[in-house]
Amino acid sequence: MRIEITLAKATPLPAGALEALTKEFTARIDKQFTDSHVQVRYAGANGISVMGGSKEDKVLITDILQETWESADDWFDSQ
Repeated sequence: MRIEITLAKATPLPAGALEALTKEFTARIDKQFTDSHVQVRYAGANGISVMGGSKEDKVLITDILQETWESADDWFDSQ
């Protein structure tokens, strides 16, 4: 399964945050889906694409992304 997260270029993250988000989100996804490829990048708008998964998979992945984003204080150190 391929998962692509796009973040709006208009609201850039702090330095190192894109890489940290990719690492943390990938670790969480790997616990549920053993054969997945995650890409997080800047684009024109925020979005999520799940290729090779069911509608239920996309709902679960969206929930995992939300949990990851909300817990950023636990895994991202901006210093």
